[in-house]
Amino acid sequence: MKTYPTPFIAAAVQAAPIYLDADATIELACSLIHEAARQGARLVAFPEVFVAGYPYWNWTMTPVQGSSWYERLYVNSIDVPGPHVDRLCAAAREANCFVVIGVNERGAHSYGVLYNTVLFIGADGSLLGRHRKLVPTWAEKLTWTGGDGSSLTVYDTEIGPLGALACGENTNTLARFSLLAQGELIHVANYIALPVAPADYDMVEAIKVRAAAHSFEGKLFSIVSCSSLSEEIVDCIAGNDAAVRALLKREHSAFSGIFGPDGRLLTEPLIDREGIVYAEIDLSRCIQPKQMHDIVGHYNRFDIFSLTVDKRSKAPVQIIGQPAENPSHGRRDSAALESLAAGSPGTIEGKRHA
Repeated sequence: MKTYPTPFIAAAVQAAPIYLDADATIELACSLIHEAARQGARLVAFPEVFVAGYPYWNWTMTPVQGSSWYERLYVNSIDVPGPHVDRLCAAAREANCFVVIGVNERGAHSYGVLYNTVLFIGADGSLLGRHRKLVPTWAEKLTWTGGDGSSLTVYDTEIGPLGALACGENTNTLARFSLLAQGELIHVANYIALPVAPADYDMVEAIKVRAAAHSFEGKLFSIVSCSSLSEEIVDCIAGNDAAVRALLKREHSAFSGIFGPDGRLLTEPLIDREGIVYAEIDLSRCIQPKQMHDIVGHYNRFDIFSLTVDKRSKAPVQIIGQPAENPSHGRRDSAALESLAAGSPGTIEGKRHA
């Protein structure tokens, strides 16, 4: 007989990072995990690239002016796995919480590669996996490299099937459907406060539309976590520029909340201000709505429509053969190749030894 996970409390964090300071932001994240756990949370969702901030300069400076800022961000990005991730995993284990958190991740093979990455951490402190944002949005292309389909994964956890997308990805119908088709019932959508959007763009309303649509279409729960803008960030980016300062202080730029399978908010959301919003997630509430519209089941025509997702990792190089090694340093070269084969930059399909 199929059993369903016990209802649990989810927490959506709306907070600002300690800007461009990975160590301090990790400490802040760990303290917020423990704070949410004290309120009974089993799942804690954090904003997009919470560690250690969003490249607002891409919207307010020329690419040349922003280049030194990119370097600052790169230095305060993290390796996955790595010591910063270890600290987050330890906090999740101590709090007995699942954690979904956005980070700036350094690419293993190039100083020019940063990923907008979402980490999934188990309540036992294990790193379940990561999702790299598939397409950086608009000005974000000056900072991030796109991910690939290998990270479009739904994790089968003790609290239920868990997936996530970052910010604008939640407008990508096919990306969302790929998670639904893998059985997703708990969706984390993490965002950044976006006061730099065009004047007629309302970030709060945009987030609400996306989250409500995904919840209603998929008959699932959406936990939306968005960053906020601190005075520190405004001062850092704006300096003495009054126009930029006014832009960064634009209201209605951040929204966090939790939506049920009917597309409605379960609690009062947070708008602009910092805090944590909580709601009960009871997956049994997903059953009856799916009788009406199960778009990954009876309410679809898979004889007419089909979606193919390429989940192969995309590497910048695939080495399919090697020339004979110099015996004087063959051992060193062999070790380097084996390391390369185990990492992300490429795959070794064949090696020849002298």
